[in-house]
Amino acid sequence: MTTAPPAPAASPRGPDLPARQATADSISARSPAEVFGALESSPQGLTAATAASRLAALGPNELRAAKRPPVIKKVLAQFTNLFALVLLGASVITFASYLIQSPRDTGSLELAMAILAVVVLNGAIGFFQEYSAEKTSEALQALVPHTARVRRDGALADVPARDVVRGDVFTLGAGDDISCDGRLVEAHDLTVDDVALTGESAPVHRTAEAVPAGTATVDAANLVFMGTSVDEGTAIAVAFATGADTQFGQIYQMTAQVTEVASPLQRNVNRMAKQVSVVAVALAVLVFGLRTATTSAGLIDSFVFALGVMVALVPEGMPATLSVSLAIAVRRMAARHALIKRLAAVETLGSTTVICTDKTGTLTEAEMTVTALWESGRRHPVSGVGYQPEGAVSDPGQVTELLQVGAQCCDARLLAPDPAHRLDWRILGDTTEGAILVAAAKAGVDTAAADAAAPRIGEFPFDHERKLMTTVHRTPDGCVAYVKGSPQELVGRCETVSWAATDVPLTEDRRRQVTDAGDQLAGEALRVLAVARKRLETDHPDQDLAEHGLTLLGLVAMMDPPRPGVIDAVAACRKAGIRIAMVTGDYGVTAEAIARRVGIVTTPNPGLVSGQQLEAMSAAQLENELTAHAEIVFARVRPEHKQRIVAAYQHLGEIVAATGDGVNDAPALKQADIGVAMGVTGTDVAREAAVMVLLDDSFASIVSSVELGRSVYANIRKFIIYIFSHNISELAPILLAAAIAFPLVPLSALQVLSIDLGSDILPALALGAEPPDAGVMTRPPRPAGERLLSGAVVWRFLFLGAIQAVGVCFAFFWRIHSAHLGFGDFTAANPVYREARTMTQAGIVVSQFFNSLTVRSDDQSILTIGPFSNRRLLLAGAFGIALVSCISYIPVLQSVFGTADLTIWDWFMLVGFGLALLLADEGRKAVVRHRRSRRAVTANARPPAKSRPPSR
Repeated sequence: MTTAPPAPAASPRGPDLPARQATADSISARSPAEVFGALESSPQGLTAATAASRLAALGPNELRAAKRPPVIKKVLAQFTNLFALVLLGASVITFASYLIQSPRDTGSLELAMAILAVVVLNGAIGFFQEYSAEKTSEALQALVPHTARVRRDGALADVPARDVVRGDVFTLGAGDDISCDGRLVEAHDLTVDDVALTGESAPVHRTAEAVPAGTATVDAANLVFMGTSVDEGTAIAVAFATGADTQFGQIYQMTAQVTEVASPLQRNVNRMAKQVSVVAVALAVLVFGLRTATTSAGLIDSFVFALGVMVALVPEGMPATLSVSLAIAVRRMAARHALIKRLAAVETLGSTTVICTDKTGTLTEAEMTVTALWESGRRHPVSGVGYQPEGAVSDPGQVTELLQVGAQCCDARLLAPDPAHRLDWRILGDTTEGAILVAAAKAGVDTAAADAAAPRIGEFPFDHERKLMTTVHRTPDGCVAYVKGSPQELVGRCETVSWAATDVPLTEDRRRQVTDAGDQLAGEALRVLAVARKRLETDHPDQDLAEHGLTLLGLVAMMDPPRPGVIDAVAACRKAGIRIAMVTGDYGVTAEAIARRVGIVTTPNPGLVSGQQLEAMSAAQLENELTAHAEIVFARVRPEHKQRIVAAYQHLGEIVAATGDGVNDAPALKQADIGVAMGVTGTDVAREAAVMVLLDDSFASIVSSVELGRSVYANIRKFIIYIFSHNISELAPILLAAAIAFPLVPLSALQVLSIDLGSDILPALALGAEPPDAGVMTRPPRPAGERLLSGAVVWRFLFLGAIQAVGVCFAFFWRIHSAHLGFGDFTAANPVYREARTMTQAGIVVSQFFNSLTVRSDDQSILTIGPFSNRRLLLAGAFGIALVSCISYIPVLQSVFGTADLTIWDWFMLVGFGLALLLADEGRKAVVRHRRSRRAVTANARPPAKSRPPSR
């Protein structure tokens, strides 16, 4: 325990030279009392006016954003994906063929420009979506609070970290990120994690004492720096450097760069792009050679023919569609109070199999309310809920000392309503301490008077090893230590107990009464704290002296009700095949009671592992415990235990999401596949380590995000099936024509591009925006290693593509056959050939309209999901049909695309093919549902097996 002598009050005058010129060397060599004067501050902090003046003169406490790639570089990046490069190459070659032709064919020029236009359009869509997503992410990041607790006008206040100025007096506690460079003037067992600044991973001890002049700035034990964090302890410091003037700021300006790493989904898409591009080019070369060798067509004609093959296979709209789908997912998750920091998290969420969750604040409201007190063998009910000090304490005179001591051993503050800012009663600090303060107010305890009569002169902060907090106070009768904490830890340190206002020995019988009372309260899902005191002979006791030989005053029991929606969210996880493990520092009986209340535990004998038991387990034993219990609760564990639990689940093959809010949770958040930090109560360190931040701290938001993560992956599969199935229908007539030596191309590259533009990109975008399927959370998680082009996906687009291909090929060659001419008699100007080409193009577009309806679900009928439930998809399909109609009937476009008018009977035939596709897939879905129903009946007929976690 260290303290600093009080410093004389200074008169802050504003951002004058002394405040600006105070260097780290001069500050660290001064005594704590001299620091305030050097920085023109005072122990009461700056006035609001002075802080505002300094902020205006010195600028905000922030670092300039890292230099991002210029916009032009981001634009060009859209044209470097493999699909775009293949098409750009095709455009260049086509243009070159136009230049060498004699006479020149304007059709080649039109084709080259059309290919280029499609690439540019896709690039523009992709750029604007990614740019919009980036701006959305920046806006959402601003919603995550980054604050500092400073003294302004003599009172503690939370202010934005960017508003901290030189001379501000700020407080620090475990888990806090340090927002500026500061000189400690008071420190209590303070250790700081400087790894971000020095690379030293071990926490370093800090003190308020002066250091010798000339000590290197980063070695000065009384300085703390921006970008580092508090590991343990508490402190008070005065800011001496902010923003770019800080040590971190100086390094940041030289080294800050943004490094973008491709997500697993992007790598998956890139791999698929390489495979498809290689097949497209290889097949085009094969067709070119085959056509050149078996027909009398010239090289240019054969090249155009082969180009149609390549363009038909390249899904040039996929990169833009993927960008839009992910951007939509990020926005939807933000609307459900989840901020995704990396797009990779979107896809990983869909395969989550285990969620390791905290209890307080995530499953519960984190708004503690004392409901009962226990002293002298009696229980005292407390009425009222929330932080309003309205309610009553039964027989308050008997619990006055219990509540007074408990309240004085708190760092939190109870803040009165602020109508100007529409703020109700609230707590500044720990909610558990806040509940004690509210209960004391209900009992009529004047905490301000108690603090004045017994001022605090030292403390031993709470830590996860001791599970205790101790404060030392000076009273007229001498010094006294006030202690509160875990009953399991504190009661064992007590020798006496206050029984009916008299201190008596804590006999085994009374100790058993205390333990039984604590167990009973905990069994009611109440959090229980014990409170004790000790008279001291010195005002500078060591920790061991202050926390042993105590007098127990009683127990304080409080309730933290489940958050709204949590019970339904837990039930949704069960249906989705996701296991939930509660990992909490609370008492085991309390943890199990809350777990049962929200539905995490439903069996009579779940796994219940304490932190002490966990430490005694080997890695193999822990994995056996996880395997043996489908329902498990970890209680009285420390944050560092959480990382071990997460790693054990991962070793078993699970995909783990883990929640955390404290600085010690950071390793577990980094270890987890999805680290989830609390946006409201979480520390800056936890938020930095996580890939997902809950803006409302609610477990229900995690489950909503998992649902959206699954829907994103499902939507990507939908538009992959949609795009590749129609690629088959484009490719089939071209290959068939080459195989039977038909001299003309059934579908030109220009027609393919118009199809892709009209009935590929827009419907695929609409599919990417599909809301989650009704049954998406009733299916088990997908395998983590599953590829986008999985067997199921390939089978589905081959099935749909084959049906479309049969219809399109029939339409083309039926019309060719109607002319009763030999293949060699057809020319490009033949009206029947132009009609047949038009039938091919229109047939693909119409069948794709019906295809877009059926790919919306793998197994649900279109009548079940509603044919009109996705209006964007219907509008996109209508646009495609309108475009091909214009190409068919407008003379100018007929000359460009080589098309002709279609009759109403032609359209009836094409719609019939489209309906056949829809009905065929409806039949397939009915078979799938029937088989699933039979499997469910068979499974229900079997004897129930022992509940075990899913094997992965």
